[in-house]
Amino acid sequence: MSRELYACLFLREFPLQSQLRLRPELENTPVAVMDGRPPLETVCSANHAAHRIGTTLGMTRVEAESIQGLRLLSRSPEIESTAGEVFLECAASFSPRIEEKITGAHRACVLDIAGTERLFGPSQVLASLMHDALAAVGLRAAVAVSANFHTTLLKAAVSNGVSVIAEGREAEDLAPLPIDVLGLQDKEAETFSAWGIQTLGELAALSEVELIARLGQQGKRWRDLASGKRPHLFQPAEPKLVLKEYNEFEPPVEHVDSLLFVSIRMIDSLVLRVSNRALLLAVLSVTLRLEDKRSHSLTIRPALPTIDRKFLLKLLQIELAAHPPLSGVIALTIEAETGNGSKVQLGLFSPQLPEPSRLDVTLARLKAIVGDDMVGSPVLEDSLRSDAFHMEAFSVAGLDGDMIQRRPRMALRRMRPPHPVRVRCSEHRPVAFHDGQRDYSIFVAYGPWKTSGCWWAADDWERDEWDVLIAQEQQAYLLVNDRRQSRWYLEAVYD
Repeated sequence: MSRELYACLFLREFPLQSQLRLRPELENTPVAVMDGRPPLETVCSANHAAHRIGTTLGMTRVEAESIQGLRLLSRSPEIESTAGEVFLECAASFSPRIEEKITGAHRACVLDIAGTERLFGPSQVLASLMHDALAAVGLRAAVAVSANFHTTLLKAAVSNGVSVIAEGREAEDLAPLPIDVLGLQDKEAETFSAWGIQTLGELAALSEVELIARLGQQGKRWRDLASGKRPHLFQPAEPKLVLKEYNEFEPPVEHVDSLLFVSIRMIDSLVLRVSNRALLLAVLSVTLRLEDKRSHSLTIRPALPTIDRKFLLKLLQIELAAHPPLSGVIALTIEAETGNGSKVQLGLFSPQLPEPSRLDVTLARLKAIVGDDMVGSPVLEDSLRSDAFHMEAFSVAGLDGDMIQRRPRMALRRMRPPHPVRVRCSEHRPVAFHDGQRDYSIFVAYGPWKTSGCWWAADDWERDEWDVLIAQEQQAYLLVNDRRQSRWYLEAVYD
């Protein structure tokens, strides 16, 4: 086994591939990508179907629009950035040591795969796995494996599918390749053309001393590249896990069904990416950029993390139905946060628990009916205001064992809404009250417990609370004097 072994993943026409990754319906359609500002836009990338009908790189928009059947797309840095992250993330699943190379409209990365034979098998098997993994995320790459860093780049740049170069045969495999693969300048290319050098094999056969005498050290570097002997100091980068999918639409999408059709591919890609890392999707943040330059945001938060794409798509459908965009959508962004699933081992005779997905769908439908702020889990606020709480998203969490073991000595049963009463006071203390039906004499009254707050806002409060004991029933009540409204209420009963 060689001490060095590299695999190159080469993406041709990356601006085009990044556009078609989430648009499989355009796979067999002539498509070209326009770059630049109007009216100076030119074709920077095109597929084979576009080249067959006469499309060439550098063609202006006016010339491209004259070709019948050609679909034109505008170049998008956001789409290319997202596709680049997916590309590096897919490569990182095979090796953590990655060096990226960008050349014009092409993009490549070289992986250090030395020592991975025990994980993935022989080089041919590993190269096929890489090729299939990239195809699964919508990218078509040429894969080349060699013991020399530069040889893998040169071979992948001119080949299709999977190529494996045996150690010691680098020069033989590179010999038929055209000399243009070295990326020579016009002057240097003319020099080699005048010498009659057309292939890398012919360049490697030249005398090293004579070549250095005429072209200097640059000539030696080209000869080493053609021979497959050029050394390289590997400079790996560490790609970060950024779960984001982005897509743009021309023309704007008006119907929710069409938007969901596009979202399927984006959710599938996110599910595949987190599955490769044994993770689950906990939160989906959806941002719609509208035609009127506004943004429309949605958040999908299942009760339990999941990778069920049909379930996530159903939640997105319900959210879009409850909160539809106000105008046409020109761009869609889906960002995800990961989470870990919970495993519960059931007993042999325990009843089967309901599926979490059914609960999420039910909650989403209830929110669409009564509103987002009316469904969830009530959480007490850190405030002296009576019965102050807010709603948070429902989540499945374990019970606190300490809370289960403790038994309260007294419970406060609140009346909702509080019952208005008339109170008779003596020496500023309540001695009796009437609830509309009968009178009650107060045997003992403790208080007042004064609370107030939010004096700077319209919903401020100021109240006196009294704990009273009724003589007739030996029952304890909570009486409240709302000083802002000058009214008394029977608010709770002590059990």
